Amino acid sequence: MATQTYNSPIFVPRIAGSVTAFFANVAHAFAMATGAQARFDEIQRLQALSDDDLARIGLSRDDIVRHVYADLLTR
Repeated sequence: MATQTYNSPIFVPRIAGSVTAFFANVAHAFAMATGAQARFDEIQRLQALSDDDLARIGLSRDDIVRHVYADLLTR
């Protein structure tokens, strides 16, 4: 009588989890970079305004970075 055994590939779920985690980290890094670029662009846009224009929207030059990152600073 012949016996055949099948080795269960227990490493497959581990590899699948690692691949999933890798792509999740890549997506997170991309989102962070996109957000950083958008904040940088907003700072540049506000810096290009005159002091009078900034005053009209209730900002001073010293407040620009604080204003752009306000959602992160108030956590």
